[in-house]
Amino acid sequence: MSPTPHSTDPEVDPTHDEQESPPPACVLSFNASDASGAGGLAGDVATIAAMGAHCLPVVTAVVLRDTAEVFEHESLDPDTVAEQARHILEDVPITAWKVGFLGNAEAVAAVAEVLSDYPDVPLVTYLPSVAWLEEDEQQSYLDALRELVLPQTAVLVGNHKTLTDFLLPDWDSERTPSARELAVAAAQAGAQHVLVTGMQLPNQYVDNVLANAQGPITGEKFERFETAFVGAGDTLAAALAALLSVGAELHSAVSEALSFLDQSLDAGFRPGMGNVVPDRFFWALPPADEEEDGGEPAFEDAAPEPPPKTPRRIH
Repeated sequence: MSPTPHSTDPEVDPTHDEQESPPPACVLSFNASDASGAGGLAGDVATIAAMGAHCLPVVTAVVLRDTAEVFEHESLDPDTVAEQARHILEDVPITAWKVGFLGNAEAVAAVAEVLSDYPDVPLVTYLPSVAWLEEDEQQSYLDALRELVLPQTAVLVGNHKTLTDFLLPDWDSERTPSARELAVAAAQAGAQHVLVTGMQLPNQYVDNVLANAQGPITGEKFERFETAFVGAGDTLAAALAALLSVGAELHSAVSEALSFLDQSLDAGFRPGMGNVVPDRFFWALPPADEEEDGGEPAFEDAAPEPPPKTPRRIH
């Protein structure tokens, strides 16, 4: 009997490569669908691909928004969220998780149950501002996240104010809490580290600090942008998850993820009338001084170089 057209027998299929390259590391992301492409699953897919890994996107909710504001959202059935993940996990080995907006408390519980079956896979949890939710819904969502997801989290990522409101809601000092104080509060809920962004410094700089309950570990200071961005937090958390998925040490992964974010923001673009979106593929574009006559970009035959493997400052 003659072989079928799709046979993978190397004797009958000349395209078969016995030395086939291994697939890229796979990161499973639980996040909402965001039609702006700024954050959510679209942002995760772009970021993780730019970092050289493969994103497995699990839809948790549909967020109705533009590049300026969120209008409302529709959460998916929790069983549907969990089944998306379980089907792909039975097929594809993963080496990191990324959690973004999960929709509601019921979905948080469903996701947490899936996560608990893979305790050795590092989890990066991004906490976006959910101030646009109704107060009761917001509180139940944050309570579920604190109780069920934080105990499984390797790194909790968020803006300084958002993390303060979440971890230290009764903070009443005139000074803002330090990264270590936020890390202590996170550790009490079970999270191993916090990556705090947007800590205001003098002279138009902001600090971004990785810390645990013992104190700061690493970080980078950025020059403050005068532009409003959307999708920055998702970009940072997804980049960090991608780097951890290939076995990078946490401190170096954080430095590289922060550098990647900084350059993505510096190359950001405004697709509509709202905020600026990070350009996760800034590194794939030819430099302006390599353009040919007539202003057309000069493309080489070789593929563009991947993102730099060591942090590179641009400010």
